[in-house]
Amino acid sequence: MSDTRRRVKVYTLNEDRQWDDRGTGHVSSTFVERLKGISLLVRAESDGSLLLESKISPNTAYQKQQDTLIVWSEADNYDLALSFQEKAGCDEIWEKICQVQGKDPALDITQDPIDESEEERFEEIPETSHLVELPPCELSRLEEIADLVTSVLSSPIRREKLALALMSEGYIKKLLGLFRVCEDLDNREGLHHLYEIVRGVLFLNKAALFEVMFSDDSIMDVVGCLEYDPALVQPKRHREFLTKTAKFKEVIPITDSELRQKIHQTYRVQYIQDIILPTPSVFEENFLSTLTSFIFFNKVEIVSMLQEDEKFLTEVFAQLTDEATEDSKRRELVNFVKEFCAFSQTLQPQNRDAFFKTLANLGILPALEIVMGMDDLQVRAAATDIFSYLVEFSPSMVREFVMQEPQQTDDDVLLINVVIKQMICDSDPELGGAVQLMGLLRTLIDPENMLASTNVSRTNTPRMKTEKTEFLSFFYKYCMHVLTAPLLANTAHDKISKDLQEGSAKITPVCPDNFQTAQLLALILELLTFCVEHHTYHIKTYIMNKDLLRRVLVLMNSKHTFLALCALRFMRRIIGLKDEYYNRYIIKGNLFEPVINALLDNGTRYNLLNSAIIELFEFIKVEDVKSLIAHIVDNFYKALESIEYVQTFKGLKGRYEQEKDRQSQRLNRYRRDARSLDEDEELWFNDDDDDDEGEAVEKSRMEDDFSDSYGKYMEAKKGAANGANGANNNGKAAVIPPASPSVTPNNSSTSSVKTVALPATPVVKTALVGLVDYPDDEDEEEEEEEEEQSPRKRPRLSS
Repeated sequence: MSDTRRRVKVYTLNEDRQWDDRGTGHVSSTFVERLKGISLLVRAESDGSLLLESKISPNTAYQKQQDTLIVWSEADNYDLALSFQEKAGCDEIWEKICQVQGKDPALDITQDPIDESEEERFEEIPETSHLVELPPCELSRLEEIADLVTSVLSSPIRREKLALALMSEGYIKKLLGLFRVCEDLDNREGLHHLYEIVRGVLFLNKAALFEVMFSDDSIMDVVGCLEYDPALVQPKRHREFLTKTAKFKEVIPITDSELRQKIHQTYRVQYIQDIILPTPSVFEENFLSTLTSFIFFNKVEIVSMLQEDEKFLTEVFAQLTDEATEDSKRRELVNFVKEFCAFSQTLQPQNRDAFFKTLANLGILPALEIVMGMDDLQVRAAATDIFSYLVEFSPSMVREFVMQEPQQTDDDVLLINVVIKQMICDSDPELGGAVQLMGLLRTLIDPENMLASTNVSRTNTPRMKTEKTEFLSFFYKYCMHVLTAPLLANTAHDKISKDLQEGSAKITPVCPDNFQTAQLLALILELLTFCVEHHTYHIKTYIMNKDLLRRVLVLMNSKHTFLALCALRFMRRIIGLKDEYYNRYIIKGNLFEPVINALLDNGTRYNLLNSAIIELFEFIKVEDVKSLIAHIVDNFYKALESIEYVQTFKGLKGRYEQEKDRQSQRLNRYRRDARSLDEDEELWFNDDDDDDEGEAVEKSRMEDDFSDSYGKYMEAKKGAANGANGANNNGKAAVIPPASPSVTPNNSSTSSVKTVALPATPVVKTALVGLVDYPDDEDEEEEEEEEEQSPRKRPRLSS
């Protein structure tokens, strides 16, 4: 951990004012006898060689930039920098430097550039006079000014002095005056020098200079200077764009002139940073840190001023939800709220909390319900972005609103159902919006997220559990059917299609060729797979009630391999839970058949589908899921035994045989010979006749013992008889009632898996019952009632 924290890159400034990478290593601060002081040592991570050995001098000005960078000068033309991989490592070394110099670590520079020692002042005399006494602001001196500004950028102290000189003499205004003169004269050389000067002044990184340069009467001249880059043949037309092309739209008139000015200024400065200035290098980026902060604080101020203007925001949301509002106006309103939320990301956590609470009180969630259901694609896209801001900030706030909505007869009006419909009806061929909405839905139904968000807003644990239980119950009752509707609709004609296309490997009516539909079903399956993993009770109940896994496995026939893999992944996640309740459901429904058919249809092709199916059976073998192993071997081994390029299926057969042997041994321990038992009884009665003088209490006790032992004997005898019958019937349950007429050998032969007729119930339900330890045997009676119903009578191979 410490190695990563102290990992740095060493840079030096070359003669061309470019930073050279001297290597990567690990920094430490130790006392060096030769240098007689605490020094910074950097050893290369490749070979341990010494990349840097620098004594921490009491008078050297060290500067920390952007949390991970320390820059200093050791000589007039030798500047050094350490770029840290982690902020924590930078903070540690910075504290050590400040400790040696006796400075406060909270400062970003260890030396005041004005109050220097006499020695350093003497050393800097030639440059100091240059920095303080700026050349006259004249056309003939522009080249000299440009060279001066460019030369100081490598030294923090010289940058400070130049900034002070520029501010004290009103130099910026004079330079911008010269720009207007040069432009009138079409003096390209002078304009190119002004570009270098203005760019260099921006890199001085001083907020006081920015206030002057970005004022209303100066900012357009600053933009004009930056149009004349010497590297360009023709100047850019940034001012034309800002004044003519870019239009300021007021969705609601802004009466506060200060707010209007701040909005204009922020847009223009953001334009300078993002569009005009070239992409900065690693170190130039640090030179513009104050510019980034300038924009940041402007946005904070704009959000605060708008948030305090209750009439303005109230009017925005009133028009947004008003049915009489024109579509174009509503589009502008939604875009404004989207931009407003984007600006809020600059706020501190506590201020952001207050911001979103203000929006919630103004009714942003009911407004989203309305606009997300509109036909205008731009409005829906902007509304989706707003919704994502809300969900990412506080999922609990959204959940709380959803559960407080009045439960109307039409579930379509619920916000989550509106979101799900947006996802389902996404017209984008790549389903970009649907992917975004699916991620938001996952966030809302994630129990871990519920616990975390509830922890912040509510401290009592019972309330946390209540939120999870209440919301999931609400979601599965009112929303899950909307989410699964496309899946169920596209797998509804499974039986009909199989009857029409008997023996067909690919079923077109069931699995449409539409790539967009396949993508949508894959997204829904991904969300359902997430539910299987995180919603144990609710999703289990839903799967059983809707026979969902059977419908999902129809998609194994899809020509889109990615969709078949999604269906397989859904089943794999269910089996991965190792829940016997799920296992019995899979066995009763004979739900391995479509998976094995897909494996056989895939043939000898070695692809992802083949590997995923093999991994599924390998998991069952490794985890020794006894009920599934018995079902697979009993019903499908003949079809699978020819697959020899992996040992998975032979391994399953081996596991099955081992389990049969273990069960036989356990049965033998409980089975007793009837004749020897009769002899024991006769001896026992003889002994009892000889003991006539026993007391009445003893007789009573022995009669009870007899009753108990005889009962156990009869049970063991019955078990032995049933075990023998089970063995004669190859493991088929003798207690299974006759199958319905629909399950016949002829019907069974229609399956693509050429094997014996598949039993509708688990093979292990014979005399072996009681010897396999299921974790939820307490549900046995309930299960027996269920077995009397129709699922057992469903034809397995032709279903």
